[in-house]
Amino acid sequence: MTHSATPSVPAAQATAAGASGTAPAAGGPAPGEGGGALATSAGVLDSPEEGHAPASFWTLVVGSVGVVYGDIGTSPLYAFREALAPARADNILLAEEVLGTASLILWALLLIVTIKYVAILLRMDNNGEGGILSLMALARKSLGGSRLVFTLGLLGASLFYGDAVITPAISVLSAVEGLKLVTPAFENSVLPITVGIIVALFLVQSRGTSKVAAFFGPVMVVWFLALALAALPHILANPGVFWAFHPWYAVHYLLGHGSGALVALGAVFLAVTGAEALFADLGHFGRRPIQVAWLGLVAPCLVLNYLGQTALVLAKPDTTDPFYQLVPDWGLIPMVVLATLATVTASQAVITGAFSLSRQAIQLGLLPRLEIRHTSESHSGQIYLPQINLLLMIGVVVLAVLFRSSSALASAYGIAVTGTMLLTASLSFIVLWRYWRWSPIAAAAAIMPFIVVEFLFMLSNLLKVFEGGYVPLLVAGCLIVLMWTWVRGVTILFNKTRKTDVPLVELVGMLEKSPPHHVRGTAVFLTSDPEIAPAALLHNLKHNKVLHEKNVVLTVETVDTPRSNEADKVRIEPIGPHFSKVVMKFGYMEQPNIPKTLTLLRKQGFKFDIMATSFFLSRRSIRPAAHSGMPLWQDRIFITLAKNANDATDFFQIPTGRVVEVGTQVTV
Repeated sequence: MTHSATPSVPAAQATAAGASGTAPAAGGPAPGEGGGALATSAGVLDSPEEGHAPASFWTLVVGSVGVVYGDIGTSPLYAFREALAPARADNILLAEEVLGTASLILWALLLIVTIKYVAILLRMDNNGEGGILSLMALARKSLGGSRLVFTLGLLGASLFYGDAVITPAISVLSAVEGLKLVTPAFENSVLPITVGIIVALFLVQSRGTSKVAAFFGPVMVVWFLALALAALPHILANPGVFWAFHPWYAVHYLLGHGSGALVALGAVFLAVTGAEALFADLGHFGRRPIQVAWLGLVAPCLVLNYLGQTALVLAKPDTTDPFYQLVPDWGLIPMVVLATLATVTASQAVITGAFSLSRQAIQLGLLPRLEIRHTSESHSGQIYLPQINLLLMIGVVVLAVLFRSSSALASAYGIAVTGTMLLTASLSFIVLWRYWRWSPIAAAAAIMPFIVVEFLFMLSNLLKVFEGGYVPLLVAGCLIVLMWTWVRGVTILFNKTRKTDVPLVELVGMLEKSPPHHVRGTAVFLTSDPEIAPAALLHNLKHNKVLHEKNVVLTVETVDTPRSNEADKVRIEPIGPHFSKVVMKFGYMEQPNIPKTLTLLRKQGFKFDIMATSFFLSRRSIRPAAHSGMPLWQDRIFITLAKNANDATDFFQIPTGRVVEVGTQVTV
């Protein structure tokens, strides 16, 4: 077999930005060349495969506590402290201000997390999977395709990455800073310890989600119980803190503090960051375990801890760190250790979500095909993306070193999350209206309160743009440019090849009239455009002047559901005595295995022997063109993305000994 050394051009489908229904999967070789590629959404637990027992309900509940609620579960470390800062600005802290701050936090937890996410959004699953891209696919499907909805999903996904970079930095910093309360000698050790923990966390990602969840689940259960136990003595000393449940205190605080209330809202929002990761990780454990974990453990413990911090500040208004000062001196070091473990878990929640999002983005044609490693034998959804992991680690370490403290990073936190939440709410309105068939008025009545609340939160966070809020916006902006460049570059390549390509039916007709020499066996030509003769087929005829007995022109498509229907996964259409067109459909949560799926054609009368089959793929070497549809800087970005794409042979799980690759050169 000959292999070209030229870099391949994985081609996301040019129509990814606008088409509805099915589309050739993203990340494959360019249209008219090698196969359309496909990828899956990460970290999601598939149903157990044969020979593996499904996890018990309570195992899933504990696992969800560790992975899903890690982020929101560590918010008490800094949320109440930062939310009190605006009220302390005049050096006079009134009891009404303390209760008002607590009331805002409690009602944010109730409205956004409990009602919006746990009660409503967890029911908007796409065949069991969640996240903004999954919701976007559902909304586009209900509208029959929409470029606007696609753009909203793209923007929301980009903002989520901004959150994924900030969360590990602020969470671990806030925990390790507790060491300064033990002794000032730790002052200069906080940053090195934080960086060491962050690097170690990213290095263990390759071991897989299930092993991480098995460790962090029980740790987080202990953490939440510790949150409640530390707060109980302070609540018992001042039961009046339960007045914080009265919405009057929240409304009074907002109306009585003018612009200061808007600043406070930005800090209050820190208490609900992590709710979006809750939805993104839905596929890991299922709806019911996540709901039971929230209502039965996570929410009660969070509420008790915030009430305890409220009681402590009411008793001692000069308290500087209400979280750590809840515990007695003897419990400080154990709490710092536990908090550090919990914040590592918080980081895990968004890292897993970032893997999920990356896999979905690849599948939808927004990113080139990246290396995806499976980390579980029983759950094909548990994956690890080394390139994404490395980029996240670098970003998190840089942020920790630049900002140096959790208070400084608090200004950068929030904008990305509020933006994602607002976009999620907008997409959920479309799903309620068009997919669930609610009337527009009923759908608006259900979603509009959340949009109003989250819009206020976004306004409050926008006040912090120049203090650090630019960080997630910068990250999101860079990702949008990368995704836009990829989709645009693939579209240009697609249009260029259409001008010179030969229609497949026309070529088959010519070969029937003057047939070349036939050799035994089957040849499979991967292409993302089944109407055009694959370049690998043309090159084979031109250079080898032979044709196999059986020739399969194969297209891989991705559908708007996590998994394709088994009955519709593969279909074959004869187009001549020696040619057949085959279409394979995979959901965006599935890892494509072409040889295995081809065996399903035996039921349709197609005999397939892998040992007598050759797979032909095209590799394109891209060069920037003087006159192109994109500026030179975008050309260079596109070429860099293409060079770093994963090999199609590995991606489609084709045996390397059965692959023939043909190199071509193209300008973009």
